[in-house]
Amino acid sequence: MNEIAANVLKGEPRSIARLISYAENGDVKASKAMKEIHFSTGKAHVVGITGVMGGGKSTLICEITREFRKKGKKVGIIAIDPTSPFSGGALLGDRVRMMELTMDKGVFIRSMGTRGMLGGLTSAVYDVVEILDASGKDIILIETVGVGQAEVDVIKIADTTLVVLVPGLGDSIQAIKAGVMEIADIFIINKADKSGVDQTVAEVESLVDLECSNKERRTPVIKTIAKENNGITEVINRIEEHKKYLKISKEFDIKRKKRYEAELVEIIRKRLMNFIFDESKFKDGIELLIDQIYNKEIDPYSAADKILGKILK
Repeated sequence: MNEIAANVLKGEPRSIARLISYAENGDVKASKAMKEIHFSTGKAHVVGITGVMGGGKSTLICEITREFRKKGKKVGIIAIDPTSPFSGGALLGDRVRMMELTMDKGVFIRSMGTRGMLGGLTSAVYDVVEILDASGKDIILIETVGVGQAEVDVIKIADTTLVVLVPGLGDSIQAIKAGVMEIADIFIINKADKSGVDQTVAEVESLVDLECSNKERRTPVIKTIAKENNGITEVINRIEEHKKYLKISKEFDIKRKKRYEAELVEIIRKRLMNFIFDESKFKDGIELLIDQIYNKEIDPYSAADKILGKILK
C-alpha cells in the first residue's frame, strides 16, 4: 500500500494534513492514495453547518466538538472560508476559539479556501471528507463560508445539515427561504440571549410547519447560546436522532449515493478542465478562440462545440 495512504488509515495527523494538501493542489499523489483509502470509508457521520454570516458557527462547532469528545467520538473539522479573487489566498476567519481544540489528539481541524467554487464549499471537500473518514474520525463537521441563500451545496455531502440563524433577521428569513432554509435537517437559533429570539423562533416554526406538512419528520428548531454551551446537548441529541432516522427511513443510502454522484461529477469536471486548459494542443486553440469571440468572428457556444468536438472524437 502507498505509504501516505497507510499512515492516513492509522490516523497519523501529518500524513492526513499532507494528503489533504495534495488533494487541494490536484497532485497526482492524491489520486493514488485516494484510490486505496476509499475502501476504508463510509463510517463517519458528516454534519454540515451553514447559515448567515455572524451567526456564531465557529463557536457552535467548537462546543459541538467538545460534547462529542465527551462521548469518546473522534472529530474532524473542515472550516471553509472565501478565497481572495485577487491573491487567490484564503481569507481565513477567526479560528481562535476553534484552535483551542488543536491540543486534543482526537480532533483534526483543517481550514480551506473555496478557490472560486460557489455554493459555500471547495472542490476538494469530497476528498477531505474521505480522508478524515478513512483516518478513523466518527464525526466530520463542515463549516461553510456563510454567504447566504446560495450556500446550499453542503446538502450534497452532509448526512445531517444544520442551518444556523440569529435573532433579529426579520424579513430576511423570508428572503432566504428559497435557499438555505429548505435544506435544513435541524434549525439552530444561536445567540438566543439577544432580543427578538421568540419572534425569530416563531417565524422559523411557521416555515417549518409549511415545509413539513407532508413529511414523516418535522425539522426541529433549537435555541442555543453557543458561547455559554447552552443548548448544545440538545443539538447533539438531535443530530443522533436524525442519524437514526436516516437509517430507519433508508434515506441514508440515498444521501450517500447522491454524495458519490456529486463527487464523481466533480472529479470528471476537474480532470476535463485540467485537460483542456493544460494540454498544449488545446491551450493555443483556446487563446485563438478567445480572440475570435472578442472580435465577433465566432460565438462562445460554437467555440465550445469546437473544443468538445476534439475531445469526443
